[in-house]
Amino acid sequence: MLVSYQWLTDYIDLSDTTPEEVAEKLTRAGVEVDRLHRYHDGIDGVIVGEVKETTPHPEAEKLTLCQVDVGDRTQQIICGASNVQKRQKVAVAMPGTTLPGNKKIEETTIRGETSAGMICALDELGFNERLLAKTEQDQIVELPAEVVTGLDALEILGLNDVIMELDLTPNRPDCLSMLGVAYELSALLDRPIHHPDYTHGVIRKNAAGRIAVEVTNGEDVPYYGAKVIDKVTVAPSPLWLQTRLMAVGIRPINNIVDITNYVLLEYGQPLHAFDYDRFGSEKIVTRRAEQGEKIETLDGQERTLSGEDVLITNGNAPVAIAGVMGGASTEVQADTTSVLLESAQFDALNVRKTSGKLGLRSESSQRFEKGIDFERTAEAAERAVMLMEEITGGVVLKGTVESGELPAVVQEVHLNLERLNMRLGTELESEEVETLLHRLGLEVTNLGNEWRVHIPSRRLDLSIEEDLMEEVARLYGYDRIPTTLPVGARSAGALTGEQKNRRKLRRFLESTGMQEAITYSLTSAQNADQFLLRQSDRKMRVLMPMSEEREVLRRSLIPHLLEGGVYNVNRQLEDVFLFEIGTVFEPSADENKQPGEHEHVAGVLSGQWHNHAWNGEEIQVDFYVVKGIVEGMLRQAKKEKEATFRARKREGMHPGQSAEVLIDGETVGFLGQLHPLEQEAQGLPATYVFELDAKKLFAVDKEEIRYQPLPRFPAIRRDLAVVVDANIAAAEVEAVIVEAAGKWLEDIHLFDVYQGENIEAGKKSLAYSLLYLNRERTLKDEEIADIHEEIVAALRTRLGATLRD
Repeated sequence: MLVSYQWLTDYIDLSDTTPEEVAEKLTRAGVEVDRLHRYHDGIDGVIVGEVKETTPHPEAEKLTLCQVDVGDRTQQIICGASNVQKRQKVAVAMPGTTLPGNKKIEETTIRGETSAGMICALDELGFNERLLAKTEQDQIVELPAEVVTGLDALEILGLNDVIMELDLTPNRPDCLSMLGVAYELSALLDRPIHHPDYTHGVIRKNAAGRIAVEVTNGEDVPYYGAKVIDKVTVAPSPLWLQTRLMAVGIRPINNIVDITNYVLLEYGQPLHAFDYDRFGSEKIVTRRAEQGEKIETLDGQERTLSGEDVLITNGNAPVAIAGVMGGASTEVQADTTSVLLESAQFDALNVRKTSGKLGLRSESSQRFEKGIDFERTAEAAERAVMLMEEITGGVVLKGTVESGELPAVVQEVHLNLERLNMRLGTELESEEVETLLHRLGLEVTNLGNEWRVHIPSRRLDLSIEEDLMEEVARLYGYDRIPTTLPVGARSAGALTGEQKNRRKLRRFLESTGMQEAITYSLTSAQNADQFLLRQSDRKMRVLMPMSEEREVLRRSLIPHLLEGGVYNVNRQLEDVFLFEIGTVFEPSADENKQPGEHEHVAGVLSGQWHNHAWNGEEIQVDFYVVKGIVEGMLRQAKKEKEATFRARKREGMHPGQSAEVLIDGETVGFLGQLHPLEQEAQGLPATYVFELDAKKLFAVDKEEIRYQPLPRFPAIRRDLAVVVDANIAAAEVEAVIVEAAGKWLEDIHLFDVYQGENIEAGKKSLAYSLLYLNRERTLKDEEIADIHEEIVAALRTRLGATLRD
């Protein structure tokens, strides 16, 4: 929300308070001011001048020689604007002035003629060109004829203003208007509010004779009011109105539309002006849209509606989307002479849904979504027609044609003094609290030790006693509340088991040299089908994607990590070690249900893993480096004993270098090298990836940790080398050895895999180191020999293995 400091002074006296002080007070009270923007930005030397004579430049047909009275003298200025005319009051930048963009004005000669200064357009003085009315673009600004020559033109144009940018929380829609901010300052500074004048003349003719209102859906449209203004003249708005709108980010259109926007910003009440003669009937009918019904809105877009959207119609065709945007067919245009003005209340939830679904967020919808001050709905309409009468020369027909009723304000909240002081840690007196409540503009009834507080509709965020306590604390000053220690039992904060495991996992990956990445949760439809841990054809699409690359919720972390890898490799950072712990989404079979969320951990590795400069050893990333990282994660999560690896082909992965990770027989992840074709398509060297279901890793082991004394007796280590078929996994061999070895096998480790000379084709040699330990006595060699014989026999029987010679 952009707030003009000068505009605020219409409603509250700020003569002794600077914009910086106002911003500080608002921020301390919880209405944060993000920044202050000074329009003039140090400009000095722009004054009011009057064009006395104009003659064409003898050497340039598009230039005009202007004799300009600047107060104490007349000087020649060459102007290139087509709208410069004799007797105009204009803004003149005198020689020595520096305009925005560091444009310095000096006396110069243009094609043989002297030019002492510059006649300025609004964009040259600092106004955003995007906000200029079409009639003002590439044109000098014409000042009101009554202004005195030689005065400061910046003051007349409102360029001495300071704009405050408010960062409002959702519970403060009252500050989405100038009056709302003025009320806030009134409470903070303890000063009265000056309300805008909304009195106007009327003619005898009744508006009810020209228009009728029928609301068929009262739950969506609690109140609808319409006024009629005849004999209006549509033209550009007065300069003061245009500059005020531009100061707060609104582009002027014409005087009718500008007035509705002005009142919207002033009161926070959205209004809409229809061209009465283009409306098409003498009856306004509100209803729900038909499924698939279409309307062209003011932005020139055709919108397709659903049965939940609310329309304003002429009894047949739609003319506006309620609370969101008007229709193009009834737009106020240059030939409009009669205006039908809408001031209504629409259901906030319905407006929010329609606005979000259509991707059409307007100033009106923003306010309807958060709640409108219904006590001022009718007053805002009166204010608008007063301005139309004053600015456009229109005449106002008698009365307002209404349907429904504005809700009566019945919200009352009780505030207890004892509870207030107990919650705030203060010792406030009754009179002091009551004064603070009155400063907020609240009606208060003293009931002894507590108050009954009547809540106005502009502050519907005040619904419980604690809300009033917060208001008292804001006005009293948070910095004045004494510091006290909490009373009562306290417990130390601690991480949950899953949080500890997650932190250990993150630190382990960082210790390996990997770097954590954070990528988008939204991806493209193509990426959403790649590297899936859980196979599914369903996708969860967003309603209004930013682009095709961000239209689907991701189902794997790897595609975006690969994008990060490509980004680095393209910038000659060829050693890529990225990991991410993040959420993937599993769409439900029912499109109306939220997708399932699963936390995954994934990584992408490529390039040189180790470089030992002293001995010249270089280790490139390979399958076993990635497998070692995954095994390390399993050890950190204390899942290494339950985990196994199984060779398995996966789409997008190298068929001979990919595997699944299983815990207790359930697939929880995969790892391996990208398929060579995928690497070539991505422009990557040999690249390896892994992705695991983090829930299994972070799950807390419920078994108690049991300690046992260090062994008193020595262990015995034996090696065993067997020859098996090449297609038998080492894990299968290990499982048979563990089963056959019995309870004394303390550890088993595969230390060699060999295929080649002296090994039969189609076979491979696996060499294991086995550690035996009996914690109660010393084992004998004969006992170990017997166990080895049982192991060899089991391997021969179940896997066809033989001892290697």
